[in-house]
Amino acid sequence: MSEDSRVEALRAAERRLQAAQLASDVAELDRLIDERLVFTGPDGRLYGKQDDLRVHRTGEQALTEVEEAELTVLVSGDTGVTWFLGTLAGTLADTPFTARVRYTRTWIHADESGWRLLAAHVSSV
Repeated sequence: MSEDSRVEALRAAERRLQAAQLASDVAELDRLIDERLVFTGPDGRLYGKQDDLRVHRTGEQALTEVEEAELTVLVSGDTGVTWFLGTLAGTLADTPFTARVRYTRTWIHADESGWRLLAAHVSSV
């Protein structure tokens, strides 16, 4: 697969992740997120894949908006990084929120599973 093809495949995976977050599609999130995920949340705490799936499964987090303003994609071999800038809105623990955020996400590629999210960090902008 050419580097241009990998870039486009990673861009598509990032957008599938955004759609799965918006829909709280736990099955799709499970496919896209690596078991070893480490996510640095807006509170500075570290979370894993099961934490992410749980908040979607239980409805503790429900997004009503994921609006991408900018998406930058970099691929080097089987590693990729995406930088998402945009607006999220929804509820977290029954508290409404709207936030402009920047996500930095590190992805790994395997032929059998495609792109999977390995690490992520979010900051308020």
